[in-house]
Amino acid sequence: MLSKRILILSALGALLVGGCGASPPAETTEAPAPEDAEAVPDDELISVKAGHLVALDMAPLFVGVESGCFEQNGLAVETVFFTNPGDNNAALAGSQIDFSTNPFTLPFFAANSGVPIKTVAAAGGWGVMQVIIDSEYGVASIADLATLVAETPDQPLKVATLRGDTLELILVDGFEQAGIDPAAFEMVYFDDLLAMVDAFRLGEVDILSHIKPYTTQFVAAGDANVITDNAEVWSPTTPNTVVSVLEKTLNERPEVVEAYIKGLQCAAEMINTDPEQAIALLADGNYYRVEDEVLLTAFNTQPAPITFTPDLDAIQTVVDKMVQLEYIQADVPAQDIFDVSIVKELEK
Repeated sequence: MLSKRILILSALGALLVGGCGASPPAETTEAPAPEDAEAVPDDELISVKAGHLVALDMAPLFVGVESGCFEQNGLAVETVFFTNPGDNNAALAGSQIDFSTNPFTLPFFAANSGVPIKTVAAAGGWGVMQVIIDSEYGVASIADLATLVAETPDQPLKVATLRGDTLELILVDGFEQAGIDPAAFEMVYFDDLLAMVDAFRLGEVDILSHIKPYTTQFVAAGDANVITDNAEVWSPTTPNTVVSVLEKTLNERPEVVEAYIKGLQCAAEMINTDPEQAIALLADGNYYRVEDEVLLTAFNTQPAPITFTPDLDAIQTVVDKMVQLEYIQADVPAQDIFDVSIVKELEK
């Protein structure tokens, strides 16, 4: 199991990222495999458990389950919902699940505490993290925000985020790039993403650092503008969440890891080419608490088609900032935690 230190850091640094306080997906009936897939007999499927939260970039996992993409690749995937990343991390460390989809900061917390973890791919989706502002301010970019802050120094805006999380780090880096002093804002730290959404909806905060499709709701309704996202602040292929396994799994069962990534790729192809079909498959599972049109908008506004090879250089800059801010004690190189050899080969 993870040490007490990991659980504390997980709660501090990444509580509920991607979870948004959403309810676990309801039980759903098995969807048929894609028409061109060769069916694998049920008794020949390899059973694996996949831990997850809920965010737009976890859609390939959900669509993979509902479409039959995993069965096509020889896997029977059981999804396991977690309300926060710390529990998700702990379940992987304790071998209660085989795959964990979690914010990319979590493997570094785990590695810092000696857990033999390997991250094998991005979860699937880009530009998922967004910073939005109440549309009444007329701000449409980080540059506009810098102007507003300079013109109204005695009226600090309230910013909702999670301390020590990527949702805070995107603010730190975004403000730094725009030459904005973070001290110009009143930072409001939450430990519950659903409460953050409610606070923004009620006008208790002015700026919200959050995730699609929940940010998409406000933008689609005209209640908010996007200031920036992780694609702009870091790079187009810097992930929100990633897929991790224990090192033992990668070493002893690489064919299972490969099959899992192939299942994600199969689902991503569907989302990229026919998002309406993907959304229809998700309907019975209660995966997202948003309308279908909002989810479709969230898919269609991604800065690039879904792929699974993350930008390790950009990830390293975020990890370096985590060390600088003393959220983790040791700077573990991304190259030591990420092993993306399988996904890079599959995406050639």
